[in-house]
Amino acid sequence: MKHFYRHITDRYLFRAIISCSMAMGVTLSVLNGNILWIIISSLLLLICLYWQWKLYRRHTKKVLFLLDAIENDDTSIHFSEKEDIADDQLINQALNRVASILYNVKNETIQQEKYYELILDCISTGILVLNDTGAVYQKNNEALRLLGLDVFTHIKQLAAIDTRLMEILTQCRSGDKLQTRLSNERGTLNLSIRVSNITVRREHLRILALNDINNELDEKEIDSWIRLIRVLTHEIMNSVTPITSLSDTLLTLIQDSEEQNIKGEHISSEKETAEEIRNGLHTISATGKGLLSFVENYRRFTRIPTPEPSLFYVKGFIDRMVELARYQYPDSHITFRINITPDDLILYADANLISQVLINILKNAIQAIEAGKVHEGIITLRAYCNESEAVLIEVSNNGPAIPEEIAEHIFIPFFTTKEGGSGVGLSISRQIMRLSGGSLSLHPGKETMFVLKFN
Repeated sequence: MKHFYRHITDRYLFRAIISCSMAMGVTLSVLNGNILWIIISSLLLLICLYWQWKLYRRHTKKVLFLLDAIENDDTSIHFSEKEDIADDQLINQALNRVASILYNVKNETIQQEKYYELILDCISTGILVLNDTGAVYQKNNEALRLLGLDVFTHIKQLAAIDTRLMEILTQCRSGDKLQTRLSNERGTLNLSIRVSNITVRREHLRILALNDINNELDEKEIDSWIRLIRVLTHEIMNSVTPITSLSDTLLTLIQDSEEQNIKGEHISSEKETAEEIRNGLHTISATGKGLLSFVENYRRFTRIPTPEPSLFYVKGFIDRMVELARYQYPDSHITFRINITPDDLILYADANLISQVLINILKNAIQAIEAGKVHEGIITLRAYCNESEAVLIEVSNNGPAIPEEIAEHIFIPFFTTKEGGSGVGLSISRQIMRLSGGSLSLHPGKETMFVLKFN
């Protein structure tokens, strides 16, 4: 190749030398005053210059044509290497070689971009790259999933989802660490946003990293509650257990004393006193036992056993849970609709623990339908595998929807709107799902729907 370029250079150098020689000949002719040689030398110089200019124009057009073809991704460009003129043949060979190198570089760049796009789509963090006008320069699948969009080309598209989020992403600057909530048909997300910047091809771009921190917030909340519950359990148990034991002992002594007393008028006051003591002790005993039961319900929240997962068929499992719910509420006239896709869907989890979650949700659904006095109660159970190969079980009912102000608190331990409820059922259910590597969430809508997701 070096020899090829040297050959081209030598030819242009040769032409340049001839042109210079002609110019010197004209100069000498002028100095000598020889009119004939002046005319001949001038004509030869003009011919040489015209020859050079024409060659330059022809080769320049080829170079410009090549650049236009590369810019327009025209890979069919090819210059004939069988020219009659040796110079043209050499130039065409050189241009074909340059075109091949440039196309290879461009293809390698495209492959690298696809490679980086695949890497971005494999990470669990949503990535958005925006320019200063709000146009989306780059995004990955996780960002689209978090925002609930299939197509995202400009920041203004977020106005249809959440105007506040659009304003935050528009105004954020490099170094910002933000947190906001986003509600869509897929649920409520707590988004963490980190912003950095970069300049590419003299264009300023912002890189936004989006993360759903629901799990992190829930875990911190649960850990705080667990520590509180353990302290309360210890203190209440230490106080209530002796009271209950003492009250039971006193009740036994009074009962034995009454059996040994001789009936008489002088005993009547003692009987009245004994009756009052017995009633009081009954009250103390009932209160103490109620407190023990109350504390024991909360203790369950901190003592969920470690899951022992195994493979089982979802269809048979859900059928058993529905039959159990019907057995517990034989008087309820509720229709259960079951849809399992595919029929042989398999789940890897602790069936005993997951059954507690499903039974609790079904019980709440039945109670909601009965409390709402729905004429034709329907509970729908749907299980399927999504595009990420996660198994989802959806449980919905046509009872009254949970109000928004209550929905925000239903997973908080001890929170309940039911008379006599303990307020730990959904909290325990969510913790079981988290220990099982999954999640439990409430999806807003006209119907109440809980979603069990197993990753």
